[in-house]
Amino acid sequence: MKLIVRLVFALLGALAGSQVAASPGALPFHLPSSSPWARWAIAIALGALAGLLVGWIVGGPLVRAIGRVERAAQARPAGELVVGGVGLVLGLGAAALATFAVRPLPYVGRYLLLPLALVLGYLFAVVGARSHGSILRLGGLGTDEARNEARESRRPRLRERERPQRQTQPLAMLVDTSAIIDGRIGDLISTGFVDRELVIPVFVLQELQRVADSTDPQRRARGRRGLEVVHDLRLSSHPVATPEVSVPDITDVDAKLVRVAHEQDMPILTTDYNLNKVAQIQGVRVLNVNDLANALKPAVLPGEALRVKVIREGKEAEQGVGYLDDGTMIVVEGGRERIGELVETEVTSVLQSPSGKMIFTRLAS
Repeated sequence: MKLIVRLVFALLGALAGSQVAASPGALPFHLPSSSPWARWAIAIALGALAGLLVGWIVGGPLVRAIGRVERAAQARPAGELVVGGVGLVLGLGAAALATFAVRPLPYVGRYLLLPLALVLGYLFAVVGARSHGSILRLGGLGTDEARNEARESRRPRLRERERPQRQTQPLAMLVDTSAIIDGRIGDLISTGFVDRELVIPVFVLQELQRVADSTDPQRRARGRRGLEVVHDLRLSSHPVATPEVSVPDITDVDAKLVRVAHEQDMPILTTDYNLNKVAQIQGVRVLNVNDLANALKPAVLPGEALRVKVIREGKEAEQGVGYLDDGTMIVVEGGRERIGELVETEVTSVLQSPSGKMIFTRLAS
């Protein structure tokens, strides 16, 4: 989007340069060429460079403003947007008709044309948007939603203390670096449990790039995996936004996420235990993928029998370690001598933590 904005400004600058070349007497200086074609080329090049510079300056704020308008439009009914757009066109038409009466006014006539168009366009658009239900019903295009709103408006109004409070849900969620590298976010989206727009700020992508450029092979592999996950998310049908968010007074990425989430009233999707606690302390809602995975794991109670393959030695003496199909670690007392074997065990205890679940077992007698 930024590239498109800059190219549009560069094109406008080139067109302005061509107009200047067509009327060289309008400039206080002469272009350094006597050839008409060279003069045109220099004027167009200078205009394109000037437009590109302006686009570079205003591109970021303009794209952010467009994003806010898009999110606001997604939250409004389609009928309201259509009727509001029709009202805007009618307001501009009324302003065009009013120019015949305003333009002849001495001194101020021509200066009132633009304010008149802005005021009438805004007034007609707002009135149309706020009354879209009645307008659609008048034209026989009323939807069930509009009819329900009208039916509700005819009912006796509840007193303020009796009116139930409606909880508004945010339309997007911030995504942390750890949740991207984890990779399970793609599975959550494919199952349909995540129905909000995913917002991945540019500073999160920059952190992923720094991890991918690390000299440590493991960190480099994790960073590249995260970039591949972001690429797959952008190719999917799920809405994903990567806005530029400026937090100049904070350098830490997690602190930036908490600040943005607090200001924008959005939850954070993460697997980072420390970020989870810091965000909750500051009143920010956190969606922890590990908590969801632990909640979906089948409950295992002491005394139940488990069949597990011992993979490696444990930290304590005579311990062996195995894993369930979902990745849950199984500690087998007395399993060190049975590495590589599929053994029958009995659950003795279960340790549950935010970072995962561990099941302690002993060999079945």
